[in-house]
Amino acid sequence: MLPHRYSPNSYTVQHETSSGAAPAPFYGVPHKFDPSFRGPVRRRSCTDVLCCLIFIIVILAYMALGVVAWFHGDPKKVLYPTDSYGQFCGQRGTSNEKKPILFYFNILKCTSPAILINLQCPTTQMCVSRCPDRFATYTDMQLQHKLSRSYWDYYRQFCKPGFNDPDKPVSQVLRDEDCPSMIVPSRPVFQRCLPEFITLNGTVTVANRTRFKDALETARSVTELQSAAKGITGLVDTKELGMKIVEDYAKSWAWILIGLLLSLLISLIFILLLRFTAGLLLWTTIVFVLLLLSLGMWFCWAELSRLRDRPGSDVSIVEVGLQSDLQVYLQLTQTWIILFVSLAVSEASILLMLIFLRRRVRVAIALLREASRAIGHIMSSLFFPVVTFLLVTVCISYWAVTAVYLASSGEPVYKVMSPDVSCPHANSTCDPETFNRTDVSSSALCLGSQCLFAFYGGETSYHRYLFLLQLSNLLIFLWLVNFSLALEQCTLAGAFASYYWARRKPRDIPPCPLFSSFSRAVRFHTGSLALGALIISVVQLVRILLEYLEQKLRGVNNSVSRFIMLCLKCCFWCLERFIRYLNRNAYIMVAIYGKNLCTSAREAFFLLMRNMVRVAVLDRVTDFLLFLGKVLIAGGVGVVAFFFFTKKIPVFQEEVPELNCYWVPLLTVVIGSYLIAHGFFSVYAMCVDTLFLCFCDDLERNDGSSQKPFLMSPELHRILGKPSPLR
Repeated sequence: MLPHRYSPNSYTVQHETSSGAAPAPFYGVPHKFDPSFRGPVRRRSCTDVLCCLIFIIVILAYMALGVVAWFHGDPKKVLYPTDSYGQFCGQRGTSNEKKPILFYFNILKCTSPAILINLQCPTTQMCVSRCPDRFATYTDMQLQHKLSRSYWDYYRQFCKPGFNDPDKPVSQVLRDEDCPSMIVPSRPVFQRCLPEFITLNGTVTVANRTRFKDALETARSVTELQSAAKGITGLVDTKELGMKIVEDYAKSWAWILIGLLLSLLISLIFILLLRFTAGLLLWTTIVFVLLLLSLGMWFCWAELSRLRDRPGSDVSIVEVGLQSDLQVYLQLTQTWIILFVSLAVSEASILLMLIFLRRRVRVAIALLREASRAIGHIMSSLFFPVVTFLLVTVCISYWAVTAVYLASSGEPVYKVMSPDVSCPHANSTCDPETFNRTDVSSSALCLGSQCLFAFYGGETSYHRYLFLLQLSNLLIFLWLVNFSLALEQCTLAGAFASYYWARRKPRDIPPCPLFSSFSRAVRFHTGSLALGALIISVVQLVRILLEYLEQKLRGVNNSVSRFIMLCLKCCFWCLERFIRYLNRNAYIMVAIYGKNLCTSAREAFFLLMRNMVRVAVLDRVTDFLLFLGKVLIAGGVGVVAFFFFTKKIPVFQEEVPELNCYWVPLLTVVIGSYLIAHGFFSVYAMCVDTLFLCFCDDLERNDGSSQKPFLMSPELHRILGKPSPLR
């Protein structure tokens, strides 16, 4: 290849080929040849200093926010339920220490479980030591306590503290809400007393009753209790499912750990083998995945044939609804049809790619082989994701703790709760000690209204801006997480670039390339990494806010607003993907040349544009091959785990623990194996991207002559059809 011609007027570069083919358009300004360039620049200056200073100030402010939230917040407000007086149920050192459960005077005023959990039910709420275990009304108690005081002693534990007048007229008791009008058999759910529903012969009952009367002799039904606690049975099932999951984890944690260690070992061996048998191993991976998909299709078809004539198997998944037992879905033909079609589409996609892009696949394999050599010389790079994992874990922990303390900041705020929606004072603040002496309680439009605890807050500037502080907490959290990921990418890029630009490998590779790259990134380019992380964090925050708005507008039947929301979500999703890809390549340029983020992003963008065909095909094919490797590792370990936990391996049948749901450890092993493989292959993908960008830059800097020799490896020259480098 002859030296390129540069046209300053058109801002394009054209390469002349020895075959006389039409020149390909190139965009942007290429690098000038620098004979002294031997890899990542060592003499550097700090880049994006202003953003670095802002980043440091924000971190200090974030620490201050955590301290302020720690002084004002109280996690007990989140962990313990709160009664109508703002007191915690079950808190040590208080009068409610032995009363850990919240009881609702009139649960019929509660319309949904969300109201129960958020303590917004418009009825008096008291802390009790246990839930009622029998039916009783206040009228029945008044009649029976004359025979025995034990009836009143039992009933009064669900009344307001200090109330001890069983002879008070029922109308006055209900008006002042001194006691509940009735109690029903209940059980604690999330530390709240909720009716205990039992199904007998297909009929829902409470203590074998379907109808009962309250203190005013009004007929009530179990259906009303179900409506008041709509969805509570689902919450109960969820809690029971959670108990089973915890129990299964306790029994199988050792085997889960063995499965994850196995995936770790397989991932490490897989990457090491790529160095020597990349072509054979990757073609074997592709064939194995195709066979695995074919086996899955055959199994799905066999299950379809077995269930075809079985009664009830033609029921749709929608009709079945959400079930905690996955075996229910495995008895439906629709489930196996969906799985069969999904596997068939996946296999067809892989086959089409192999047919039409087989030459590019061979080039991608060559690039993977070169990446294997680079990783083989810099083995410490495989374990750098552990550092990133620790940083992200610290960020998540600090964010979660700060969010809890912010959410629990403030003093109890009381609101007027009225069963009548026309009450003009509803939802206004009030004082529970003076509420009964105000005009609100005696207003004709607000009959039955009460002054109840609503939430924690305050009137200070700190409490008024709690929502903004939570948003700031979320934004800084996203910023720090993205900065940790950017630091990993820049560090790995610098280490692998030092391998590529070494003239004599491995002798010219600098000592400790990973540590040197990390030091350069932290010392000189913190500002650039923080700027890139901030841009992507703002876009992510906007996407989160759009999701929040969509939840709020879900009940609004407006097709225009839904269309606009979908368009905005789609646009910001595309924007985040583009910025993430551009940032990744910009960090590589920062690691190599030590320029600021904007300059590096511009140079990376134009470099990719000048090689768009290679980027569109080779880079994507490489990512697809790495994805197949991750699927192979996760799927292989998952298959072994499936046969183990279903006792289909004769050698280990006696070692398998008895589980409620074998899919709990199985899914944990599969997902964990995929994440472990992803951690290893993310290093591999970063190595491939760095070598690819260095290769494109090498082609523009040099022409293979003695004055401008290529620095890529001889094998990469040969496979890509370039003349041999002059050493």
